Amino acid sequence: MAKLKVLIICSVSYSLINFRKDFIEELVQSGYEVWCAGPDFSKDISDKVKAMGAHPVDFNLQRKGLNPLKDFKSVGELKKILKDIEVDFVFAYTIKPVIYGAFAAQQLNLKIFSLITGLGFTFSGVSLKAKLLGQVSKLLYKLALRKNNVAIFQNVDDQTLFSDQGILPKGQKSYVVNGSGINLDRFEFKEPDEFNKGDRPLNFILIGRLMIEKGIELYLDTAEAIHEKKGNAIFHVVGNPPEHLTELEARLKNLNHKGVIVYHGVQMDVRPYLKAADIFVLPTFYREGVPRSILEALSVGMPIITTKTPGCRETVIESKNGFIIPPKQLPPLIEAASYFLENPDKIEVMGRESRKLAEQKFDVRLVNADLLNIIKQNTA
Repeated sequence: MAKLKVLIICSVSYSLINFRKDFIEELVQSGYEVWCAGPDFSKDISDKVKAMGAHPVDFNLQRKGLNPLKDFKSVGELKKILKDIEVDFVFAYTIKPVIYGAFAAQQLNLKIFSLITGLGFTFSGVSLKAKLLGQVSKLLYKLALRKNNVAIFQNVDDQTLFSDQGILPKGQKSYVVNGSGINLDRFEFKEPDEFNKGDRPLNFILIGRLMIEKGIELYLDTAEAIHEKKGNAIFHVVGNPPEHLTELEARLKNLNHKGVIVYHGVQMDVRPYLKAADIFVLPTFYREGVPRSILEALSVGMPIITTKTPGCRETVIESKNGFIIPPKQLPPLIEAASYFLENPDKIEVMGRESRKLAEQKFDVRLVNADLLNIIKQNTA
């Protein structure tokens, strides 16, 4: 019996390595012939995809903004790739691959599995631009999901929004999985230090793209507030802001110079930084599926401070492995951080609960098993 061919479509080729490696390997081991399409494949990434047993395919995709001519060309290019490979079905993730992959697949009457990895800036409504892009995105999603499409969400809130707003057609099959999952062996549990003496500073850490929507300014405000109170804490920042946020870059460097924070910039391997820290903080109001950075911190065994934003609240059992705070509010964030300064003995207890939650809910093997079951149910 011939292997079923699947084309995985992404918007950033390195995400195949960082976020989909385990899933691709699971597909290959399960007997599928896997092809991976994305823009800007480097030789290193191509070699790593091949090492997984898959086949890389480069195609042009403008990641940001809307350019009808370029986007139309992307759809045409995807359609040609699907025909040339003779694909049996498509698996796409992130907004443009989901939408344009669907348009290409529909023309060839191919089934597509659309993984909605959060709704991001365009559904935030934080500005006129976001509201306009949100309306365009909803229309495009609605057109994309209308035929031969199986929608997979990473949290219930996103699934409910798509259903309530009529983006998902009535009767359309949709599923929810627990984020992208986390490799528990790669992000192994760290045995906590003892805090009974309280003679060393606590290390807080924020890791990720340093966007305003992800709460970086609130985190810096918290660091300044606790620094002014002479709190025994160090606030670490790993990541870089977008190029246009020059004022934020200047503030990061200034606070680093003053000793308020330790600014590490972008790091390809964040594990040493997680293992050296005590509490993970992500005060975001950006709608992700489930933030990867939180999953990494859960797996390592750290208490979490995050917000009620969809995708985040799934990662914390209140007061058991961390705290859920309202988004965009500074006092609750300062209060949550101060709690650990006053109760350092809770760090180990909550950290073990975080690891337990990662094992029970976010293990990448469990998530991939769910995805494979969804694929099998809908390709039989």
